[in-house]
Amino acid sequence: MYPEAAEGGGSFRSAASSGPGCAWESAGSDSTADAARRARGKVRRYCAANGLNRLGTLTYRGEGCHEPTMLRRDVGRFFRGLRSEVGEPFPYVWTPEWHPGGHGLHVHFAVGRYIGQGVIRETWGRGHVFIKLLGNLPVGSGVRGEARLAARYLAKYVGKDLGTGEPGGLHRYEVAQGFQPKRVTLDGATADEVLGWAASVIGAAPEYVWRSRDEEDWAGPPAVWASWT
Repeated sequence: MYPEAAEGGGSFRSAASSGPGCAWESAGSDSTADAARRARGKVRRYCAANGLNRLGTLTYRGEGCHEPTMLRRDVGRFFRGLRSEVGEPFPYVWTPEWHPGGHGLHVHFAVGRYIGQGVIRETWGRGHVFIKLLGNLPVGSGVRGEARLAARYLAKYVGKDLGTGEPGGLHRYEVAQGFQPKRVTLDGATADEVLGWAASVIGAAPEYVWRSRDEEDWAGPPAVWASWT
């Protein structure tokens, strides 16, 4: 589980394997087909753990940018400039998207602190910028709920195929280093036992629990996932 992100998931080992029956680690396979799903999960946990509840967009003026490598270089300079303006490192996540109108690439990003739009515009210096604090969520959602909403928005672009314009080896998203949530492994003989251990780590019962047994078409090993507000 990831206590800082207030979520965790795991799958069961068979009785023939060594150790307890349920390990609270990452569930699922490591196949290439799961790359987008894993990326979305990492973005969700990163956003939730760091309270990234402000969404922004960076675009290029004129004919735009059509080179992914150039985009990453420009965005790297942008966040280094923001870090200089802020005066200290801060967590962020960003992902590229091809503009549907053929204008090239633009950037969606999330941060967890106030940064004036004027500062963002001047630091970017290549076109239009936009940023907003997410709100209008149900009472009790808090910063973590806002951050998860930001992650759901970014997930649409993290999972998109960037096509032939994307050189091999470039990531679907980038984050500030040093702010990744830490993983904690919990073991138990049953899912309920592991959920109990997880609740003791967080200090409360989970708000939401998903169990694979409730899915008619589930083909993987028995699994469970839970989240807290």
